[in-house]
Amino acid sequence: MKRASASAKINLALVVGPLRDDGLHEVATVMQRIDIADRIKLEPANENRVTGFAGDTLVSRALDAVSAETGERWRARIEKSIPVAAGLGGGSSDAATALALAGDTLPRERLHELASTLGSDVPFFLTNGPQLATGTGTDLAPLELPQDYWVVVVLPKDAHKPSTASVYASFDAGDGFDERRAALLDSLAHARRPTDLAKLPPNDLAQSPLAAELMDAGAFRADVSGAGPAVYGLFVHERAARAAAAVFEPRARTWVTAPAWYG
Repeated sequence: MKRASASAKINLALVVGPLRDDGLHEVATVMQRIDIADRIKLEPANENRVTGFAGDTLVSRALDAVSAETGERWRARIEKSIPVAAGLGGGSSDAATALALAGDTLPRERLHELASTLGSDVPFFLTNGPQLATGTGTDLAPLELPQDYWVVVVLPKDAHKPSTASVYASFDAGDGFDERRAALLDSLAHARRPTDLAKLPPNDLAQSPLAAELMDAGAFRADVSGAGPAVYGLFVHERAARAAAAVFEPRARTWVTAPAWYG
């Protein structure tokens, strides 16, 4: 049996541009793993099968993609801890982890190619550490960013989100993408301390009043992750992070966590 954790992510910044010729939006986004994780277990089988999460599609597709390359079949079990459809990348992380486990004999370049066919976030979860994702989100460059801070994730109990595809479809990039992307790159170039992350531009795609509430509760940066609805706040001290999370607990699911380097 093979097993591994599949960590969540937050988007420390998300700048979205106009539609490309392929019908996808140009993006520039900073993705950071956090220490909330699903667990993926694989064992050889006569046919590909996924259990543990009835809503899965991506792990099944990942296994089929590897089987087409190797001829091997797998039974996968997903143990969910990452909230579903929250903007935290749980499905993409599960798929990437299954891809890496089942395809551990394949070259990394081929795994990246297969990951890119599954979803724009999936290749990120084959890497370690924070990454700058550009193009459609599959072109990755490693970043040296501070990791010594605490993260509070807030997910309202009554949150309902349309699909990520529909959120992007309704997005109007307007003008100024090049300027916003340049501002992002400049902020990254000068990020030395955790509080320097406060200078990153806000999420173009989604906003939430909870971000302002997290700032009021002591976060030095707060924003929506991906297409939402999860919102995160970054804190210098664990005690402040836990006190802030307690404020939201009556009306939201909350997690107090930290950056994670590996999956």
